[in-house]
Amino acid sequence: MFSLPLRDDAVLRPLEARHAEEFAAHLDRARDHIRPWVGQAFVTTGVDGARGTLVRYGERQATDGGRLYGIWRAGTLVGGVMFTSFDAADGNCELGCWLEPAGEGHGLITAACTRLLDWALIERGLHRAEWHCRADNERSAAVAQRLGMTLEGVSRETWLYDGVRHDKQQWAVLAREWQAHRG
Repeated sequence: MFSLPLRDDAVLRPLEARHAEEFAAHLDRARDHIRPWVGQAFVTTGVDGARGTLVRYGERQATDGGRLYGIWRAGTLVGGVMFTSFDAADGNCELGCWLEPAGEGHGLITAACTRLLDWALIERGLHRAEWHCRADNERSAAVAQRLGMTLEGVSRETWLYDGVRHDKQQWAVLAREWQAHRG
């Protein structure tokens, strides 16, 4: 089993179907906090819903597609990062993230996304990584900036949440830019 140290007492590990009960408990703590910012299908309820999400990502990973990783701090699952899409043939991927309030303010998302970008753009040789967020999600946009991404545009009123349409930002970094950023 792999476990990568992040910061403080936090680690990044694969989030798998066997973690369904822990993931469900985490979502209970995080649900109201993350619901405006992540896809609605991700914010499930109960152990069965949590298992369904984990199995869905496990199936994507089995075909070299999306992947899901948890962030544990002091032994408690507090959030995670993911490849919402991963297309090795085209050389493109998209990252996503979430945290419950107990995980915020420790640099965990930036550290975890750095690990994912190193793996995707350097080790796997992908060409481009994207980051999408609601335009009013300043914390998410700040992560994209810390990762050296460029704001490429805003799609107007494409993010539907609670009956209201919000603008969505698209950020990206190319492999050569990432290597310079890391260099």
